[in-house]
Amino acid sequence: MTDALLSSLIDEAYEKKTWHGPNLRQSIRGVSAAQAAWRPAPGAHNIWELTLHAAYWKYRMRRKIEAGKRGSFALEGTNFFKRPQPRNTTERAWRADRDLLHREHRALAAAVRKAARAPLPNKLLRGIYGVAFHDVYHAGQIRLLRRLMHNRRAV
Repeated sequence: MTDALLSSLIDEAYEKKTWHGPNLRQSIRGVSAAQAAWRPAPGAHNIWELTLHAAYWKYRMRRKIEAGKRGSFALEGTNFFKRPQPRNTTERAWRADRDLLHREHRALAAAVRKAARAPLPNKLLRGIYGVAFHDVYHAGQIRLLRRLMHNRRAV
């Protein structure tokens, strides 16, 4: 698999024009902090948490590619991060977490381009395209949450 193909795959899933519908970045575009914090049911993940979850897994894959140290993610914890923090459902906090997703995507894309100049082990290849599939999967979840939110308000 070429570095151009790998780069194209992860970029399309996150921000480039797609044939399948909205990618991850398009799915969160226009979402307010209040909408990002909305839960369809108690204990269910919201858009905000899915956004940070995607950022974390981009970080994890980049760390594997670069053989980086553990524990260097911008937020304390792993996998899912409870959001919003108490009394912090602000547009500024939501923008900061969206920016974290974008920075992690940019860092992953750069690491993929650099690493893919040489043959990659199958485990890394699977992880890289897995991150792309992960973005598409959560983009769909976010679109569904947006639809549910809209339908509940219409009732």
